Amino acid sequence: MATTSRDDFSIAIRSAFLKKGNKQKFSLLALIIASLVLLSLESINSKSLNFVRSAIKDVIYRTSFIVSIPGNTISPMFTTIQSHFKVYEQYELMKLKLQQLKNQQNQIAYLKIENDKLKKVINDIDIYNYESVTSRVLLDKESPFLKSVILNKGFKSGLKKGMPVLKGPYFVGRITEVNYLSSRVLLISDLNSKIPVLIEPRGYQAIMSGTGGDFALLDFLPKNHQLEAGNLVYTSGTGGIFFSGIPIGRVELIEEKFYVKFFSDLNQLYLINVITSEAIISEK
Repeated sequence: MATTSRDDFSIAIRSAFLKKGNKQKFSLLALIIASLVLLSLESINSKSLNFVRSAIKDVIYRTSFIVSIPGNTISPMFTTIQSHFKVYEQYELMKLKLQQLKNQQNQIAYLKIENDKLKKVINDIDIYNYESVTSRVLLDKESPFLKSVILNKGFKSGLKKGMPVLKGPYFVGRITEVNYLSSRVLLISDLNSKIPVLIEPRGYQAIMSGTGGDFALLDFLPKNHQLEAGNLVYTSGTGGIFFSGIPIGRVELIEEKFYVKFFSDLNQLYLINVITSEAIISEK
């Protein structure tokens, strides 16, 4: 009987090894150990041990059948799993693209709101009736920090010191020197330029100081202010220097300081308007 059992186990294990590759042969180590244990018990004749031997045989036979299943039966399972992983990766990619589209939509909505705010400010300037003189820029007197331009109009055209200068609807500077046929405009980018401004939508008042570049620094802001990038800046009219409501630029945060980015390109001035009269608010 012992010889028959050993032969049965040898055939089962050998059959499993012949049908499997190297990867699955490791799965048979447990069968070999179990077989050795079973063979050592064959020499002992006991009813209780006979029951144990019978149970171990069942395990060995069934396990040897499972590990000897042909590879082409398991291969489709791995293919299916790989397909699931690919579907999941595509799902995650689509989620990412959808989020990017949502971010773009949010950005477009934000720009629309800001554009509407700017249109309102520009429309507000239309409530003022004032006289102006259109002048041509003759010369740029520019240095690293001093920014001014020379105009082809002067006393003869009614220009005076302190008059505000606009390019389109935007404030760009003020008259600081007047001759009979020419005048000089100190631009808001000049280091010597100090303009009282109003910042919306919160109504903060501050002083805008030129830096010699494309930005102006906001000084004397209220304590505990809640200024944000994108807020609109325009003349406040404080001190009676200029009338209020002339758009200047937008607030930008640079290295923890608040600056104003001008609406007008001060390096591309050609035709500009000099306000020659007091502003009168008209009814719409």
